[in-house]
Amino acid sequence: MRIDILTLFPGMFEGVLGDSMIKRARKGGKVDIRVHNLRDWTDDKHKKVDDKPFGGGPGMVIKPQPLFDAVGGLKTRSSRVVLMTPQGKRFDQPAAKKMSKYKHIIVVCGHYEGIDERFRKKLVTDEISLGDFVLTGGEIPAMALVDSIVRLVPGVVGDEGSLEHESFESGLLEYPQYTRPAEFRGLKVPDVLLSGDHNKIDAWRRKMALSRTRSRRPDMYKKLSLRIGGAKSRLSGNN
Repeated sequence: MRIDILTLFPGMFEGVLGDSMIKRARKGGKVDIRVHNLRDWTDDKHKKVDDKPFGGGPGMVIKPQPLFDAVGGLKTRSSRVVLMTPQGKRFDQPAAKKMSKYKHIIVVCGHYEGIDERFRKKLVTDEISLGDFVLTGGEIPAMALVDSIVRLVPGVVGDEGSLEHESFESGLLEYPQYTRPAEFRGLKVPDVLLSGDHNKIDAWRRKMALSRTRSRRPDMYKKLSLRIGGAKSRLSGNN
């Protein structure tokens, strides 16, 4: 996989891309990530990439020229052009899994009051938001997007089986986790986890995951209940 990131602030990515799992993935050749300064494509002699919006209003808008030229210079037939914007579709784990199979992703970090709409309509294939809140720019959302995708690329995570038990993979939040010692400052690990009975442990984990999801994310729990109910209805011939 190759990921190209277009940003006005490339220095923001140095720490995130140069440490931990992403660093190992890059060194191991699992993913090729390149960060580009959008100003390198502007035809303005002062390296300016923004201008005032037509019709008036506050703030500045990123001009179409540097965006079209940058993406045009990076794009291939297999490229997906992803715009980080609060107007986009909310990102989730299924979307991360889908994107982890793409061969080439160009991530565009929005800034100021936004980007020229002509770029959005002509070249953007995916518009993504991390949630219903506004940040200064698209850099931090882009970092989160890249991290969530790269860890799903085969061979990046050492124990790939652990990915199957993470929050959101089964429609549930993850069950509580414990490690040694079995008792710490009067706080004990649940007896079932020390029993060695894997059937009981699996049942306990499922119960805890359901309970945690119901109390913390009732929206997820409701969707899960609807899916289970629909499956039971189909099996019984009532659908």
